[in-house]
Amino acid sequence: MDVLDLTRLQFAVVTIYHYFFVPLSISLACAAAGLEIAWLRTRREAYLRLTKFVGGLLIVTFAVGVVTGLVQEFQFGMGWSNFARFYGDVFGPTLAIEGMLAFFLEATFLALWYFGWDRLPRRLHAATIVVVAAGTVLSAFIILAANSFMQNPVAYSLDPVTGRARLDDFGDLLLNKVNLAAFPHTLSGAIMVGGSLLLAIAVRRAKSDDGFHPLARLGAWMTVAGGALTALTGDHLGKVITEVQPMKMAAAESLYDTTTGAPFSIFAVGDISGGKPFFSVEVPWLLSILAKGSPGASVQGIDDLQAQYAAQYGPGSYVPMIPVAFWTFRLMIGIGMLAMAAAALYLWSTRKGRTLDTGRRPARLFLRLLPLIPLLPTAANTFGWLFTETARQPWLAFGISRVADGISPGLTATEVLASLIGFTVVYGVLAVVWLRLVRHLSRQPLTGPPAPATPAHAEAPVY
Repeated sequence: MDVLDLTRLQFAVVTIYHYFFVPLSISLACAAAGLEIAWLRTRREAYLRLTKFVGGLLIVTFAVGVVTGLVQEFQFGMGWSNFARFYGDVFGPTLAIEGMLAFFLEATFLALWYFGWDRLPRRLHAATIVVVAAGTVLSAFIILAANSFMQNPVAYSLDPVTGRARLDDFGDLLLNKVNLAAFPHTLSGAIMVGGSLLLAIAVRRAKSDDGFHPLARLGAWMTVAGGALTALTGDHLGKVITEVQPMKMAAAESLYDTTTGAPFSIFAVGDISGGKPFFSVEVPWLLSILAKGSPGASVQGIDDLQAQYAAQYGPGSYVPMIPVAFWTFRLMIGIGMLAMAAAALYLWSTRKGRTLDTGRRPARLFLRLLPLIPLLPTAANTFGWLFTETARQPWLAFGISRVADGISPGLTATEVLASLIGFTVVYGVLAVVWLRLVRHLSRQPLTGPPAPATPAHAEAPVY
C-alpha cells in the first residue's frame, strides 16, 4: 500500500470507529429526554428510573464519541492538509460550529442534567436533557453539511487571488439538497442503533426485573420505526444521489450499459467488475424506481458515464470499486431489514402483556440471539457510509478535486502506518473501556440516587 492508500485507510478507521458512537449519542439523548418528559407528565416512578438508566448509558457513550470525534477533525490537518488548505474556508465554519455544539452546548447541559438531580427545578432539569438531545441532532445536521459538500459541492467560488475555495453563503451550504436528504436518513439510522441497544440490554434484564419490560418495548419500537423511516428517507436520498452522482447508483447495481427499466439484483454470483454474473436474482424495473421513481426511467451505465467524465474532466478512470459499491449497498439494506424484522417479531410476541414462550426451542434461540441485535443496525450504518464514500471515488469533492490531490505533502508510508497502529491500539482500549462500562451500567438496578432530606419548611416541590 502506498501513502495515499494508507492515509485513506487511516481516515476510514478513525471515521468508522467514531461513527459507532454518534448514532448512539443522538438516540440515547432523545430517549432520555422523552422518558423524563413522560415522568413529568405522569409522575410514574418507572419512567424516572428508566430515565436515569438511559442517561448513564448516554454519558459513557457521549464521552467516547467526543474524544474520537476530535481525532477525526484533526485528520484533516494531519493527513489531508492540501484538502484543508484549499477548502478550509468552506469546511471551517461547519467544523467550528459542530465543535462548539459538542463542547459548549451538549457537554455543558449534559453535566447540568447529571449533577442537577434534586438541585434544579424539575421542569428546568428536564429542559437540560432536551437541549442535549436538540444539540446532538443539530450537530449532526451541521457536520453532514460538510460531508454533503463533498458529495455535491455548492455555495462556494474560487478566489481569483489565492485560488482557494471561498464560502459564498453558509445558508446555502446547510441547505444543500444532499444534506436535506441525508440528514433524515442518518437520523433514522441513529434511532435504529440506539433502540436496538436498549432492546438488547432490557431483554436480558427483564428476566429478573419486570421494570425493564417497558424499556425493551421502547427499544423495539425505536428499531422498527427507525427502520421504516430509514427505508423511506433512503428512497428519497437514492434519487438525489442519482441526480448529482449518477456513477454511484450505476456502481451500486454494476450497471455498465445505460438501461431503460433497469432491474435491481438482490443477489449475484460471478464477475460484477465488467462482466456479467452467471447467476443473479433480479427484481424487474426496481433500479429505475430507486434511481428516478419510475419503472420506465432510463438509468445511465458505467461505460457511458466513464466516457462522459473523461471528456468533461480529462483522461483517467472515474469508476469506483464496483464490488465494494455493489455489496455494501446490499448489506446496508439487508442487515437493516433484518434488525427491523427481529424487533418487530419481539413486539408481536410480547403484545398485550404477553411473554415469549421459552418452553419452545425457537423462542429460546430467539431470546439468546436478541442481545446481539445492536450489531445489525451498527453494521448497516457502517456499510452505508462505506458505500457513500467509496462509491464517490476518485473524487474528494465530486467534480472538482480528486482524492490524490488532498493528502498532506511530505507524508511517508512509515509515518502514516505508525499513526494508524497507534490509533488502532488506543481505539481498541477505548472499545474495551466502553464495553465494560456499558456492561457494568446494564447490570445496575433501576434505582436513582437517593433524594436528599426535605427541609421542614419545604413542604411542596418546586417546579
